[in-house]
Amino acid sequence: MIYLDYQATTPLAPEALKAMLPWLEQGHANPHSPHRAGRQARAAVEVARDQVAALFPSGGRVVFTSGATEALNWAIKGATGGIVTTAVEHAAVLDTARATGRPLTMLPVDGDGLVAPDAIAEGTGLVAAMLVNNEVGTVQPVAALADAAHRAGALMLCDAVQGYGRVAIPDAVDLIAVSAHKIHGPKGIGALWIRNGITLPPLLHGGDQEGERSGTLSPALCAGFGAAARLMAERSAEDTAHVERLWALAVERLGPDWTINGSTDRRYHGNLNVRREGLDVARLMSDCRDIAFSAGSACASGSGRTSHVLSALGLSEREAKSSIRIGFGRYTSEAELRDAIDELAAAAESQDR
Repeated sequence: MIYLDYQATTPLAPEALKAMLPWLEQGHANPHSPHRAGRQARAAVEVARDQVAALFPSGGRVVFTSGATEALNWAIKGATGGIVTTAVEHAAVLDTARATGRPLTMLPVDGDGLVAPDAIAEGTGLVAAMLVNNEVGTVQPVAALADAAHRAGALMLCDAVQGYGRVAIPDAVDLIAVSAHKIHGPKGIGALWIRNGITLPPLLHGGDQEGERSGTLSPALCAGFGAAARLMAERSAEDTAHVERLWALAVERLGPDWTINGSTDRRYHGNLNVRREGLDVARLMSDCRDIAFSAGSACASGSGRTSHVLSALGLSEREAKSSIRIGFGRYTSEAELRDAIDELAAAAESQDR
């Protein structure tokens, strides 16, 4: 199996697994207990917190959560006033914003998937935007959106799940949500970064283990997250160069019969979302079962709905449903990607016959 679905989740880094194992095998103490074993577990949690924090702006604190979905729910539900977001956000933002019942404005995007950071209306309490889009990889002008939000007296929430460790997070944001399993860490843990001076009411009650967030932390998950974050920092230049080589290889081998969805320059190049006229994606996935790729966002797969992101870019339903997403990164070899692209292209061409 050739794995090309990095936007859905990334392979666990061996170093992250190694960091987790002692806390799974022997370090079973509760990190919130006062005895020595508990203090040792707590120390591992705090080391991990520092490692995760190193990829955030300064002047804030990291609160561990069960994942980015919880972090986004907490930030959105904890803010007050109207909400402004974009038409291409993840369901964890859009559905949560709708669930609050507060006034909601969705900013449109252009054909590249980019939003224009217009003036934010008075009465807005929160502006929420992705750093890197999970479906098409475009990098939003988050710094400009944050400036507009602050002029209106609103907080700026950045969903940095796809960009954390890959694209610089602007210093101007107030809240940042991330998830470990998108950076080669374990599933089941994420974090909300909260700028100093900002207080959110608790989303979860029952112990206040993290001060504002209740629930017993897993030293193993924290350690894995921390190790993965450390690797993202240490391997930044190497990973970026590798992804750029893979992008160039994939685009060249696909050729002119495929059209890239979204911006090609203001984009994270580990995300290649492409379409081919008349492509039957379900048949392609059946014919290429040894390749793991996506017909859209993993969170909406199987729903039968047209991607709201591709629709927001102006694609017709036919164009959106003839699109696939290929995601690659650190552990994708050039040989693997070359073989996969050639197989996908050949299978697509066979549909024309």
